[in-house]
Amino acid sequence: MSFVVRPTSKADLAAVDALLARSYPRLLKADYPPSVLVTALPLISRAQPALLASGTYYVAEEAAEILGAGGWTRDGKRADLGHIRHVATDHRALRRGVGRAILRHALDMARAAGVTEMACWSTRTAVPFYAALGFETLGPMQVELGPGIRFPAVRMKRRLS
Repeated sequence: MSFVVRPTSKADLAAVDALLARSYPRLLKADYPPSVLVTALPLISRAQPALLASGTYYVAEEAAEILGAGGWTRDGKRADLGHIRHVATDHRALRRGVGRAILRHALDMARAAGVTEMACWSTRTAVPFYAALGFETLGPMQVELGPGIRFPAVRMKRRLS
């Protein structure tokens, strides 16, 4: 592993935007019809400034290039519950352990912060990835991205003990 995982800052916004914009269309097209992607991709392929500044969102970086991003946030009602947030790996860096390193780091940081359970709204594409890291599938769901725009996803969870 020649990359490093580090927390993001607002300065990473353009690079994370570029990562999401180039990778999500390629990674998701096998599992979603064009009719879903045409409305969803413009909404999900953008970095979220507040998330990047949260201290719980990370990138994997190699030679000043961002290979992946992802993190977690604490639930607003339950201090022991966290949520996996916006995990993506550059399609050109798949199978190098990038996503696994980011997710393991996020889970370690969440556990250290007192989180005992992690929830995840996975894309259909990422279900095997999360399952390999100990998440169990709870069932299908629809994520409301905007008025009348629903994105099919899979609800998953994992204990952090």
